[in-house]
Amino acid sequence: MPKSKDAGPKGDDAKKVNTSLRLPRKTLKALKTRAIEDDTSVQKIIEDLVDGYLKKTGTRKS
Repeated sequence: MPKSKDAGPKGDDAKKVNTSLRLPRKTLKALKTRAIEDDTSVQKIIEDLVDGYLKKTGTRKS
């Protein structure tokens, strides 16, 4: 049965899109390890880093 449009995530998650990122194997492994140690996710770490960069550079999010 197809999912209804109401079954998806709400808020900011509903507006997210997929992208890909290529990192050296060792870097990704270290990032995943750190995410586990910090009880977070690689996605959350990347989002926070990008948001911080955009704020630092004075770039607005659309």
